[in-house]
Order: sequence, then structure tokens, then C-alpha cells
Amino acid sequence: MHLEAARLCEQKLGYQFKNPAFLCEAITHASIADTRLVSYERLEFLGDSILGFVVCEYLYHTFPDWLEGELTKVKSNVVSRRTCGLMGEELELEECLVVGKGVGTKGKVPRSLLANAFESIVAAIYLDGGWDAVKNFLLPMIKRHAQSAVDGGLEINYKSELQQYAQKRYGLPPRYILVADDGPDHDKSFKVSAVIGKREFGPAWGKNKKQAEQHAAANALAQINGDDEPFN
Repeated sequence: MHLEAARLCEQKLGYQFKNPAFLCEAITHASIADTRLVSYERLEFLGDSILGFVVCEYLYHTFPDWLEGELTKVKSNVVSRRTCGLMGEELELEECLVVGKGVGTKGKVPRSLLANAFESIVAAIYLDGGWDAVKNFLLPMIKRHAQSAVDGGLEINYKSELQQYAQKRYGLPPRYILVADDGPDHDKSFKVSAVIGKREFGPAWGKNKKQAEQHAAANALAQINGDDEPFN
């Protein structure tokens, strides 16, 4: 089972391992491993640092006029759990992971787990092929997500993400409903929930309705992905 999943994963990664054992470990969740030592957890630890280094090196050479603070903002965006999860989705890692029963809901693996697996695979490629191999694998994705972070002003548009999800999955846009407000007129806060069809997601507060809707969209995306809601 592990070897079949590993072969499928190699196709999606565009990289063939000299030692498939690295990849088998990288796609094995602790819920099904004989011990946690042979799950992807140790590789994830290593992959996190490798990803950070490759991102930092790329940004350092690509933006020679930027100061540390500007470089750090982009780096933080690219190595974030959210972006790692997105890269895991782009690679369709969910189809390759070996997990135990009860992991995820309705057969869907949480994005947080995809982020972990992505980092473990980064480490596996590094151990198998060295720096050149892991850079060749990472740089196309790093360049794309770094540019996206720069173009977006380093802010995540959660409403846009939720809109795309709702249109693709249900063929209709999300709605936002005002749940509560608080404070005087000159300093009012708003509590908003996102709704898709008949499903209402966890509400969130914001200093204005626009911010509250962004926070509500972030909570909805987290709930959809099986992650903790980021905003109260």
C-alpha cells in the first residue's frame, strides 16, 4: 500500500526517488504508522527548516533593495501553514497520504495535515537528492506564492478564497449576516457569520463590517478544512 501510494506521489511531485523509503515515510501519518518514529513527523521537523532556508535565499537574491522587515513579511507568508497547505493541495497530496481511520471528516484530509505532509516531502527530497533536487522542486512554487504575496500587499483575501470555494463546490456565492454589534456609534465593532446555502459558519468580530466579513470568511475556510477557527 505504501509503495503504491509512493509511486503515485512521485508522479504528482515530478521527482523519482533513488531511495523510496524516504518518500514512504514522508507520506505516512502517525495514525497508521507502527511507531511515531516511522511516521512523517521527524521529516516534517527537518522540512520546515529546509523550506525556510530556500525561501530566504530566494528572497535575498530576488529583492536586493529590500530591508529585513520587508523580506520577513514575505517569508512568513510563503512558509505559513496556510501556504504550505495550499501547495499540498496543488500537488494533490491528499491522494497519496497513508492515514488511519478517522483522520479528517467525510473523507477529506484537513489542510493542516497537507501542510505537514508537504514539509515532510521537502525533507525527503533533500535527503534523497540534496540541495539541487529540493531547490528544483521548491522554487517554481516559491516564486509563484512569493509574487502572489507581494501583489496582494501581503494580506490574505479570505472572502475571495471563500467565494471561489463556494462557487466551485455549490455554484452559489457566500452570504454574510450581521450577528451582533457592540460599542458606541463612533467606535462600534461588528460580529458577522459567513453562510453558504443553509450552512452558517462560526462568527467573528471586526472593527468594521469589512474586517468582520474577512474574519468570518477565514473562520469558514478553517471549518471547511477541519482547522481551528483563527478569529473570535
